[in-house]
Amino acid sequence: MLGGSKDVNININLGTIISVILLVLLVSLIFYLQDLVLVVLTAVVIASAIEPATKWFVRHRFPRVAAVLVVYLMFFSVLLSFFYFLLPPILREALNFLAAVPQYINAFDSLNPFGQSVFLSTQTVVEGFSINDGVNELRSLFSNVSASFLSTVNLVFGGVVSFLLIIIFSFYFAMQETGIDDFLRVITPVKHQNHVVDLWKRSQFKIGRWMQGQLILAAIIGVLVYLGLTILGVKHALLLALIAALFELIPVFGPILASIPAIIVGFVDGGATIGLLVVGLYLIIQQFENHLIYPLVVTKVVGVPPLLVIIALLIGAQVAGFLGIILSVPVAAAIQEFVKDLQANRKRILENETAEA
Repeated sequence: MLGGSKDVNININLGTIISVILLVLLVSLIFYLQDLVLVVLTAVVIASAIEPATKWFVRHRFPRVAAVLVVYLMFFSVLLSFFYFLLPPILREALNFLAAVPQYINAFDSLNPFGQSVFLSTQTVVEGFSINDGVNELRSLFSNVSASFLSTVNLVFGGVVSFLLIIIFSFYFAMQETGIDDFLRVITPVKHQNHVVDLWKRSQFKIGRWMQGQLILAAIIGVLVYLGLTILGVKHALLLALIAALFELIPVFGPILASIPAIIVGFVDGGATIGLLVVGLYLIIQQFENHLIYPLVVTKVVGVPPLLVIIALLIGAQVAGFLGIILSVPVAAAIQEFVKDLQANRKRILENETAEA
């Protein structure tokens, strides 16, 4: 007998079969109800994100219901102000910028000392797609978005009903101090309830800190870019500042990507002098962010690794669009905490085995 063969017995009892069947049914149900699942998860994340503000009002002797109402009123005031005051000029600048993109690209290519087009020409088709076609599609998209508030809500949240459900569910979760905990206990098996609730609380802390830091950072960078580009007389300053603020969500590469359209506009419209000044402006803001803003604003944030954030954002956008982007980092933070628990449990088991040996 070679190598001393061993008999391997695999026992599959009725309980195991039932567990597998239930797991398959659960996954199938989640897939079938994926829109509702996304709505509920988004509501949970929103309720968790506003929890620090709610607690601040509660500490100042506001009843919890009144505190939640105040936070929601502030949120909707900011949202409506954005749609009424900022969105129209941003959309006008976006449409003007998109209309001028082919000219900017051609002009920038003509300044290229290497002679070969950096962008493969606006008319060149790469795998069935041309830059002009993309610009026209984006222009049509922005035109549709500017048509009404309802069309914007439909585009972002997948429908007005989904938007209303997110607001209602998040308000319900936030209104009760243990609303999210109770929800998690309802959907979790009894023996795992305490661990799941503890895991979510740790993830909630990390998510809240991360969101607060990113929002403050994005606002500061957006204002600095807008002021700098306005002083230099660069066109589309408001749109470029918004791009810079949004791209702060992407670690490491976000500021670099956000600077590219501003640099192109600076070189094309203002010549080499303005173009170099725009480059210098973004470099100064980047250094200011790295050495002052980021340490002051985000140092206390229990961080999510940048690579994990980038991967989560890409997967979230691909799977569920805008709602996927909202959920990507919270889900990544929860997965990170879960992996830490697994590693700690494995380490504890190895230590016990070593001690017994």
